[in-house]
Amino acid sequence: MKYIVCEKPGEFLLKEKEAPVRKENEALLQINKVGICGTDLHAYGGNQAFFTYPRILGHELASEVLEIGENARGIKAGDKVVIMPYISCGKCIACRNGKTNCCTNITVLGVHGDGGMQEQITVPADILLPANNLSDDEMAIVEPLAIGAHAVRRADIKPGEIVAVVGCGPIGIGIMKLAQIAGAKVIAIDMNEQRLEYAKEKIGVDYIVKAGENAASDIEKITNGDLCTAVFDASGNKYALEACPDYMSHGGRFVLVGLSKGELTYTHPKVHAKEMTLMCSRNATTEDFEHVISVLDQFPTESFITHNVPYTEMIANFDSWLKPETGVIKATVDFKL
Repeated sequence: MKYIVCEKPGEFLLKEKEAPVRKENEALLQINKVGICGTDLHAYGGNQAFFTYPRILGHELASEVLEIGENARGIKAGDKVVIMPYISCGKCIACRNGKTNCCTNITVLGVHGDGGMQEQITVPADILLPANNLSDDEMAIVEPLAIGAHAVRRADIKPGEIVAVVGCGPIGIGIMKLAQIAGAKVIAIDMNEQRLEYAKEKIGVDYIVKAGENAASDIEKITNGDLCTAVFDASGNKYALEACPDYMSHGGRFVLVGLSKGELTYTHPKVHAKEMTLMCSRNATTEDFEHVISVLDQFPTESFITHNVPYTEMIANFDSWLKPETGVIKATVDFKL
């Protein structure tokens, strides 16, 4: 079978190997489509932390079952399934408290182990969710939207809140729509005007604000001086992360979804006066995946996936997906031709 491997930063190779053999408590899957995410882009660029090469990337996956044994969800051969790519230990303090998304021993497909850029894969049966009602395109975006769903759930968004989402990439766009579904009004913040227009026209956010020195005052005007009760950073940009508390109301929540490698600096009296709640949001749980599957019909999948190629053309196109000027929001790769 064919597979694509990132041999080292900046180099993909299309290769062949034997198809995998299913073990007990595993499922053998046909991979139909793979979504390209920031982790894949960073791995290719050589700036993904704790990453080793060679590695088969891909954890945003649309698949169907070729072989499976008895399982709790009643999934059978021929079913379409969404793969939750986080394999947790079930024993650590986080798992015992239901926070499998931040398991101390977590393994993520395509990051710590090989992922889905291959025609077939075997995975534990208990990380599969039935998705016969979804298209391949929809299945391939469930995982990034689940990350947004987890962030919105962490922040406990209530109807009527005004929230800000910094970063109009795929994760940020997901947070915007899911916050709207939760009943919030949304302010989208980004430097990229094309992305802001997408958030306004396709996602339907209530307000857009250009990131920069005037962003806080613009938000103050929009909110009649109240600022935002919750602020999500989905950029991972140091400047953006350090500016976010300026957008947050007194008594508000600041949710870090994007990841920055370096140190962040905040003026303690400034954030203390607001009694800021600072929380991080990592990965997603089964509950988040199930929520996304239930509301996916409210998401503009067709416009969200801007680029799609067969796996035979991925290597030639991948570099272009690193460039904002190509207008890429979400790129996907077809493995079932």
